[in-house]
Formats: sequence, C-alpha cells, structure tokens
Amino acid sequence: MTTRRGLIAEALRRIAPLVPDFERGAILDHAVDSPGLAKASPEAAAWLSLTAHVRHLHTEYDQLLAEGYDADSARHFVLEATNAVLADWGCRKRVGD
Repeated sequence: MTTRRGLIAEALRRIAPLVPDFERGAILDHAVDSPGLAKASPEAAAWLSLTAHVRHLHTEYDQLLAEGYDADSARHFVLEATNAVLADWGCRKRVGD
C-alpha cells in the first residue's frame, strides 16, 4: 500500500519534476503535515504546498506582508517571480492572478 506521502511525492514529481531534492522534502513535509490539506487529493496537496513554498521562500511575499500589504496584493506583486520559479522547476502549470 502506498502512503499518502508517497502519493503526494508522485504527484509533485509529475507537477514539477525539476524541484531540487532539498526543497522537495520541505514541500512534502508541508503537504503531509498541514491540517488544511489532510482531505485534499494528492495532486491538490502537492500543488498548494509547492506554490506556498515558492511564494514564501523564493519571493518577497513575506516582506510585503510585513510592510502592510494584504495577502491578495502581496500575491499579485510576486506572481511573476512565483511563476518563474515554477517554470525553472519544470512545472507547466502557472499561478493565476
């Protein structure tokens, strides 16, 4: 029997095959440990964890929040940077505005 983590790992490999190994583990940990993703499909959990990881660790999103921007505005301003990282990681899907 495949574990939930295994199913999410397979989904993440399909979605973004070039995620560096050291980042893949953190994305998987978030997908498995997040109470909000417990009932999500493996694909949805992988996608949501991937985009959250990129947003928080590879863009200025948290800095914008600290400066007083609301979440929607901050996401708008980091959209290009988020999608650039996803593209670098072999992801065909993009975050929409």
